[in-house]
Amino acid sequence: MIFDCHTHLFGPGMCSGPTEAAIKRAWGPDMEILATPEMHEEATAGCSGSIVLAMAAHATGLVVPNEYVAEYCAKVSSRRFGFASVDPSDPDAVVKFETAIRELNLKGLKLGPIYQNFYPDAKEHFPLYAKAEELGVPILWHQGTSFVPEGYLDASRPAMLDPIARAFPKLKMIVAHMGHPWIDECISLVRKHPNLYMDVSALGSRPWQFYNALVSAQEYGSVHKILFGSDYPFFTPDRMIEALRHINDLAEGTKLPRVSDETVESILHRDTPAILGF
Repeated sequence: MIFDCHTHLFGPGMCSGPTEAAIKRAWGPDMEILATPEMHEEATAGCSGSIVLAMAAHATGLVVPNEYVAEYCAKVSSRRFGFASVDPSDPDAVVKFETAIRELNLKGLKLGPIYQNFYPDAKEHFPLYAKAEELGVPILWHQGTSFVPEGYLDASRPAMLDPIARAFPKLKMIVAHMGHPWIDECISLVRKHPNLYMDVSALGSRPWQFYNALVSAQEYGSVHKILFGSDYPFFTPDRMIEALRHINDLAEGTKLPRVSDETVESILHRDTPAILGF
């Protein structure tokens, strides 16, 4: 069975402000981001389990409470692992994070500098990473671009995580979307550090970028560091599976390199829960 390492819940009103405005500019005024627990369960029914992400991005209007995610994960019968989110600029961030892990039974931390408007390599945030390492839980980073104008693009490059990985070598971290558009930078970062991984979530919507990303990962010998994810509701597990299995369509009839079947199947069937220690 296929495990989806990157999914979201969005209840009514949880996407507002700059993020909602940017979505409507990009996808039309009638676009609504909604992913209720019922919708999530139906969309991921074909998966063996999934990671479900909270988000504390008050700076850009993307706020999915830890309690909302924890309640859903506690109710469903299959394997759902909720990740907490806290605002790193909140003076109580470390306490709130530890509470979410110990009392809400959440299993990791979701951070997104371009949505939360913080610089991940700032030393003031290192106590949060130290707490994640102490608790033995992973961090999943949105360390890549976004369409929200108010976000900090310069804080979003994958290389920003290098000093964190060096300071906390036991801390497991996943870079979402292979750090797009800085994919080769992400591959270099992940190859460099034993406990860093990357996921392919939503890259199926950009076939040429996706194809080149997997070719680069093969050439760098980093395919074993890639986790399967969809980014539901922005993309679905079924569409990502289809995109992976048709990854070579753009190269048909050319002398371009192929993404091997072994690469595709290894990504689809990677045992993410075991890797992350769930």
